[in-house]
Amino acid sequence: MTKFKSLGLNDTLLQAITDLGFETPSEVQEKTIPILLEKDTDLVALAQTGTGKTAAFGFPMLQKIDIKSRTTQGLILSPTRELCLQITNEMKNYGKHEKGLNVVAIYGGASISDQARAIKKGAQVIVATPGRMKDMISRNMIDISKIEYCVLDEADEMLNMGFYEDITEILSYSPGDKSTWLFSATMPREVATIAKKFMHNPVEVTVGSANVGSSQVSHEYYLVNARDRYSALKRLADAQPDIFSVVFCRTKRDTQKVAEQLIQDGYNAGAIHGDLSQNQRDMVMRSFRNRQIQMLVATDVAARGIDVDDITHVINYQLPDEIETYTHRSGRTGRAGKTGISMVIVSKSEVRKISSIEKKIQKKFEKKDIPSGDQICEVQLYHLANNIAKTEINHEIDIHLPKLNEVLEDFSKEELIKKFFSVEFTRFNNYYKKSKDLNVEGRRSNYEEDQKDSTRYFINIGAKDDFDWMTMKDFLKDLLNLGKDDVYKVDVKDSFSFFNTDDKHQELVLSVFSEFQLEGRRVSVEISKDKGRDGRSGGRGRGGRDRGRGGDRSRSGGGDRRRGDHDRGDKGERDRGSSDRGGFKKRSGGFGDDKPKFSGKRRGRSDKPDSKGTGGKRRRRV
Repeated sequence: MTKFKSLGLNDTLLQAITDLGFETPSEVQEKTIPILLEKDTDLVALAQTGTGKTAAFGFPMLQKIDIKSRTTQGLILSPTRELCLQITNEMKNYGKHEKGLNVVAIYGGASISDQARAIKKGAQVIVATPGRMKDMISRNMIDISKIEYCVLDEADEMLNMGFYEDITEILSYSPGDKSTWLFSATMPREVATIAKKFMHNPVEVTVGSANVGSSQVSHEYYLVNARDRYSALKRLADAQPDIFSVVFCRTKRDTQKVAEQLIQDGYNAGAIHGDLSQNQRDMVMRSFRNRQIQMLVATDVAARGIDVDDITHVINYQLPDEIETYTHRSGRTGRAGKTGISMVIVSKSEVRKISSIEKKIQKKFEKKDIPSGDQICEVQLYHLANNIAKTEINHEIDIHLPKLNEVLEDFSKEELIKKFFSVEFTRFNNYYKKSKDLNVEGRRSNYEEDQKDSTRYFINIGAKDDFDWMTMKDFLKDLLNLGKDDVYKVDVKDSFSFFNTDDKHQELVLSVFSEFQLEGRRVSVEISKDKGRDGRSGGRGRGGRDRGRGGDRSRSGGGDRRRGDHDRGDKGERDRGSSDRGGFKKRSGGFGDDKPKFSGKRRGRSDKPDSKGTGGKRRRRV
């Protein structure tokens, strides 16, 4: 408390800090709070997820605004509904002793009229997603012409989600002399651009190094065949009986599919993505925080609101399009001073990306093997034994001991132990006794070495032709009659794309595309001298970035976003109906009915019968 007091915070905020149990300010809080309290200034703060950024801007804002006034004085923009609600709740907790404080959350998926009424009552601080905020400003439901402080939280992710134009328009309605505080985990070129455009001589604060991963997180990768990715995921979960994890997928479709497969196989799993309504998301997150869900399958956007300190593992079921996104993913674990593990499941065609990520986060990955069936059975067996050893005896069982002794009196201690553990061990053993080795031998090299025997090509079709990187890869693989690992580093732009093959396929590629047409249009392929940097493509021909054609401004994987399958958060969802999917269900058997259950995982329980009449299997969708 003494340390917080030395930062210059007033007594009511210090009382809230005591109530919340905060003892020592984090590095980003220690560096930024005195600066923001001392003077009105613009600020750019770079700090990893989970380092206490909300308190770093929240306490100074609450101390500097006039609580007695009903005028909106502070605006906080965040990329997702979950993060918006999280910040709102934290601001309310910080200001719990500030009489008359009103903090209002503005986000898509909820009643816009209810939010407008809350604003009219007088909100000193508004926390909003850009899409809904822009909408309400255009309807004259919100007046931010007198705000004094504006926070751009998770600025890199807001720009990555395509909110640049929305942010620009929103800020055009705000006064030019306000203080703007930009907080970001990474500092890509786009964030630097927005800082230059909207800020005046900002103070810069960096906690750790820009774009570098947390020192609390260790990084591992597992090399498997693409078809074994889901089996590998299950084994990693079974080898960690107490796992409490977030599993990342690239698209909403894959997120839902993987979650449903896990649920069907008896795991406590749930999905969170952009097609869920706010109520459904809240129910999933409540179950996750209560550990009824132990494997939360999520898209990158939806996961930005996950603020749980004791997540043990982050599992990258699929690598993200952008290296910066990996930093955000791994930041879900290793929070609040705890350690965590970030696992990556990759196929041969993806292993090249590991070196690029290492270079960006300045951390080394350890290659590990997917556990064998025997190893998993051993782990689960000892986990059960430890749980039994820790179990407190319920003496209400004493009245039944005479009969139990009578039933078991013919068995020795050793026989009883074997029989007891065999009840559960046999199920696991039967499932895994004929399991194959999922590990794949693969060459691990750095990025520069990969280029020695690789050719990069420019092709004049892209997202406008309804391609994303996955469909482009399939198209090239089928057309060239190559294996799935022979076409790699596929990077789809708006009207053109890039891809790589090994040098030995160069003659084949050029000959196939010498006179190739797609729907009557000539498709041309040229060799690009620029091999791409850190997994991103550059220009063609002379090796420069083809900026005139969109070059590096367009992010890879753009096809999926344009086709609506990437989770775009509030901006992409506000005009769509939600799908009643996600959540968890109770299963009796697992792995069909054969999956063993002695992992210590509690099954998600439904407190209501299924309204959809699914029959014997009670299922609650949230």
